[in-house]
Amino acid sequence: MATALATVAAVLLSGSPNAHAGAAGSTPVQTFEYSVGGMTMKIPTGCMFTHIIRGSGKKISYQNAGVDCAFVDALSSGFCNWRIDFTYADTSHRTYRTSRGRTHSECKIDPMRNNSPQTLPRYGKACARLYVTGVQRASQCHHVTK
Repeated sequence: MATALATVAAVLLSGSPNAHAGAAGSTPVQTFEYSVGGMTMKIPTGCMFTHIIRGSGKKISYQNAGVDCAFVDALSSGFCNWRIDFTYADTSHRTYRTSRGRTHSECKIDPMRNNSPQTLPRYGKACARLYVTGVQRASQCHHVTK
């Protein structure tokens, strides 16, 4: 599964007849520790949070975000109590919509979420945000323009 997001990104950006524009970007998930049920969990370096979006203008036809870790064996149980939110802001950086993901109590080494196609009311930016135990751990954004 370590290359799942890279494969998805390659397929999505390879040129679908319905896609007019698209973007994929990744940001490192910084090393952090958190507690679950009295146990300390550690996320090591080597994990990337990737956000993929495609569409045309304000119309988003596909959006996905997830974590891909280079050294999966280094993760003992992965990300627990995680969720991924998608947020949308106008050109003045004011967030006007949030699609909050559900919190997953199970632990996963490769948390991922898709969002429904939609048409945004204004230009600005679309972001994906990773939360673990309610704390934002990574975000990645794309500008939505004409």
